[in-house]
Amino acid sequence: MPILTLTDLAHDLWTDSLALSPANLGLPTDQDWSITKRTLRGGRRDGVDLIRLHNGRLSIDIVPTRGMGLWRGQYRGDRLGWSSPVVDGPIHPGLVNLAGLGGFGWLDGFDELLARCGLEHNGPPVQDGPFSHGLHGRIQNIPAHLVTVQVSETPPFELIVEGQVDEARLFGPRLRMTSRYSTVPGSNRLVVRDEFVNLGDRPARLAALYHWNFGPPFLENGARFVAAARTVVPQTRRAAEGIGQYDTFGPPEPGFAEQVYLLQLIGDGPDGSTPAMLRSASGTKAVVLRIHTSQLPCFTLWKNTMGPNEGYVTGLEPATNYPNPRPFEQRHGRFVELAPGGRHLVEMTLEVLDTPEAVAAVEAEVKALQDRAAPEVSEAPREPFSPAT
Repeated sequence: MPILTLTDLAHDLWTDSLALSPANLGLPTDQDWSITKRTLRGGRRDGVDLIRLHNGRLSIDIVPTRGMGLWRGQYRGDRLGWSSPVVDGPIHPGLVNLAGLGGFGWLDGFDELLARCGLEHNGPPVQDGPFSHGLHGRIQNIPAHLVTVQVSETPPFELIVEGQVDEARLFGPRLRMTSRYSTVPGSNRLVVRDEFVNLGDRPARLAALYHWNFGPPFLENGARFVAAARTVVPQTRRAAEGIGQYDTFGPPEPGFAEQVYLLQLIGDGPDGSTPAMLRSASGTKAVVLRIHTSQLPCFTLWKNTMGPNEGYVTGLEPATNYPNPRPFEQRHGRFVELAPGGRHLVEMTLEVLDTPEAVAAVEAEVKALQDRAAPEVSEAPREPFSPAT
């Protein structure tokens, strides 16, 4: 089918609702896939557009209004996402004061499976010259100005949702992110492809972090993080307290103080392909991110095993840089330098596993990579990974 445009602000086009299925496109109906779009009403979600991409087994909710983020998903009955204290989302970005709470206002809308952080910076609130940058940047709270869907008319009948989000201001950088989600009917995979372009007339720096967030059933007491690590460094003294168990998770603990670990992963081949997995305690379920270290050389593990009503969640966060204060990351040269018209491509895949055999296969894949080098695990924060405080 031709590309179907749902939103195009340049041409004053917006579609209130959509329902695509094999039947109404004249395609084979042996897979029960669908793409639907609706606009949410009521409360703080009023006016938020929601696109549900369902391939028959895997269902993903895409939120163009919130920077093309992923709100939540489901795979064969297992929830993808987490239980945030923000229970009335997805929150319209117009109701999120990023400058509020001392720069932590971003948290007022945080309830997603995938929240992008950036693009000028993606770390904690910081004053950098005349500008105050809030937690994790602005991109997740900027609505897409162009949104399209497409279904391939030939096998394997790829399902595609694409959107464009511009982060731009006067006297500042002008960056465009084109985000593409794709899957095929019956698959356990979602492919994410983002292209970042500098539309300005001067060089610009790009900071992009993918904040993937998971709770039960993948996160539980005894769950493990599995990845081939070259280096592991605690970001703070608090994180250093748990460095001996950085890759294992405990039960919900009310009042738990978050722990953050900064990693370099071992990749394979020229693009540095590597898996990072969160597996259940029994090893029968897992979520896997397949990334390329040539595109996203930094990886952050966020452990936030608070009480179930506070936010029992872990974050798997591949990125161009680490979520440190912007001046620190600039000093260590981790931002992507984009010339005028310059581009940076990111491709990754989310896989959901529900058999012990599939989980064991990824563990074997990780072991083969880890056998190339023993991990260097630091007992305390240290440069150049984080400020040594």
